[in-house]
Amino acid sequence: MSLPIPFVIAQAAAQPAGGGASMIIMMVVLFGLMYFMMIRPQMKRQKEHRALISGLAKGDEVVMNGGIAGRVDEVGETFLTVEIAANVKVKVQKSAVQQVLPKGSLKSA
Repeated sequence: MSLPIPFVIAQAAAQPAGGGASMIIMMVVLFGLMYFMMIRPQMKRQKEHRALISGLAKGDEVVMNGGIAGRVDEVGETFLTVEIAANVKVKVQKSAVQQVLPKGSLKSA
């Protein structure tokens, strides 16, 4: 029982062509979801961190990425000097600052 060639070609041509358009719409929706779920929050965190770093001043109490807490002694263009104990100062990159503590936090600890 062999089918004639024109019958097979007619069946292939009769399939709906909407499959490609729905795939493109699905990809656009997926990209939009990823943007709002992953990319946008990360950009917001980066913007907040840049604002935190640009607002550093002498006397601020900070915590670095390694968990070391100290008081800012000197602010440079890319580095800061942080006093972590009496007469113990370390020089770190500004980007190593994780958070700024409220004034007086180190005295109470």
